[in-house]
Amino acid sequence: MAHTRRELLWNMGARFPMLPLVDLLSRDGFFTRRLDAAPAARTHFPAKAKHCVFLFMNGAPSQVDTFDPKPVLDRFHGTPYKGDLAVGSNGRPVGYLMKSPFEFKRHGQSGLEISSLFPHTAKFADDLCVIRSLYTDTAAHASGCLQMNTGSVLIGKPSLGSWLSYGLGSANESLPSYVVMIDPRGGPIGSASNWTAGFMPAAFQGTLFRPAGAPLLDLKPPEGVSGAQQRQSLDLLDTLNRGHLASHGGEGELQARIQSYELAYRMQTAAADAVDLEKEDAKTRAMYGLDNKLTADFGRKCLVTRRLLERGVRYIQLYSGGGHIEDTWDGHNDCITNHRTHAGETDQPIAALMADLKRTGLWDETLLVWGGEFGRTPTSEGVNKPGRDHDWHGFSMWLAGAGVRGGQAIGATDELGFRAVEEPWHVSDLHATILRLMGLDHTRLTYFYSGLNQRLTGVRGNVIEKVLA
Repeated sequence: MAHTRRELLWNMGARFPMLPLVDLLSRDGFFTRRLDAAPAARTHFPAKAKHCVFLFMNGAPSQVDTFDPKPVLDRFHGTPYKGDLAVGSNGRPVGYLMKSPFEFKRHGQSGLEISSLFPHTAKFADDLCVIRSLYTDTAAHASGCLQMNTGSVLIGKPSLGSWLSYGLGSANESLPSYVVMIDPRGGPIGSASNWTAGFMPAAFQGTLFRPAGAPLLDLKPPEGVSGAQQRQSLDLLDTLNRGHLASHGGEGELQARIQSYELAYRMQTAAADAVDLEKEDAKTRAMYGLDNKLTADFGRKCLVTRRLLERGVRYIQLYSGGGHIEDTWDGHNDCITNHRTHAGETDQPIAALMADLKRTGLWDETLLVWGGEFGRTPTSEGVNKPGRDHDWHGFSMWLAGAGVRGGQAIGATDELGFRAVEEPWHVSDLHATILRLMGLDHTRLTYFYSGLNQRLTGVRGNVIEKVLA
C-alpha cells in the first residue's frame, strides 16, 4: 500500500517524537515520491542557455593581475599595507603592496580593461561580463573549491552540474549529462567531492573524462566478447537488478547503477567518437594549440568540449592546474612566473573555443564561466618574494555566451584590490545567476533531503541582474 508523509503523520496523531522516523522513511523511498526521479525537464523561465562550460582556474588567479587593474598599486608598490583587513593565510608572512607586472589595456568597443596575460581572450572583450566584486567564505583551497562547485564549504552537497542535470535532465542518450576533465598534474584539492551528486542519486554526479586516449577506463569490451554476447549479459544483469530494486524501492544507488550500465554500453561508441580529434583538420588543431607543448593539454580539453557540446552534453567543467602550489594558479612563491605559465597554457585554447562556438552556432546556447575558488592579495608574500597569498574578500570572474551582456565590468574592489566594496556579490549570487541563465529559479529548484527542501544556494542567493542581456 502506498503512503504519503501526511497520511503517516495523521495516523500517528502527528506525534513529534515520530518525526525523525518520517524523515528516515522519506530518505529510504518508503513514500510515493521517488528520490531517484528528476523533476520534469522543464525550465522556470525561458532558458537563455542550454549548456554550461565552467573553465575552472584551480588554485585561485590574482584579480589585480588579470581583470581588475589597480593603478594605485603602482604608486604604493613596496610599501607596507596599513589597512584594517586581515590578510595572510595559515600564518604566512605578509610582505609589501605589490603592483602588477602585467600591463592592462582597453579592448574592443567597450574598452574593457584586460591584462596582457590574455592577448587571445582579449579579442573577445565585448563578449565578456567581468564580475570584479565576488567574495566567498573561506581562505582554504579545499573548502573554496567545494563552495565554488557545490555552494557549501562542507563535503557532501550536490555540485552545480548535478543540480543542472537534476533540474533539466539529459539532452542526449549516449553520453553523460555532466562531464569533468581535470589537469594531468592532478585534480583539485577535494578531488571527486567537487563533482559529487551529494545526497542526490549517483546518476547525477559528474563523469570524469580523459581528453586523450580512451575517455573512460574499461569502456572497451574484453577481447573475444561479441556485441550480441555483451547485450545478452547486460539484459540478464538488468533483469536481476530490477527484480532486486522492486523490493528495495529506495535504493537510489542501485537505480543509478542500472542506468550507468546502459549508458556505458551506448558510450562505447559515442564517447570514443567524441574524443577522436583525428577528424579535425590541421587548421582547427593549430587554432587550439594542439601542436604546442604549452597549450596542447588544455587545447585538447577545449576541443573535446566543443565536440561534447555538439552532442548535447549539458555541463562540462575543465580544470587548469592540478596538485599543489605552482602546479596550480596558487602563486605563493612567484605569482609572476606562475600566472604567466598558466595563462599561457589556457589563453589560446579558450579563445579558440569561443571562436569555434560562434562559428558552429553553439555560442547562442552555451554559457561560459571563467574563474577560480577565490583571488589573491595585492601584497607580496614575505619580503623580496613575488608571491601573493589567498584573498577571499574580493576577486574577479567572467561570464560570456548565451544570455550574457558582454563588454562590461560589474562591481569593484577597493582602490588596492583587497575587498569587494561596490556591489559585492557572494558565490551564491553567482550560482543563482548561472541557474537563471539556464532557465531555473534557484529558490524553486529544490531536492527534499533530511527533512528540508535543499537548494544549491542554501538560504542565500540573488540573481545578478546586470549580467543578463
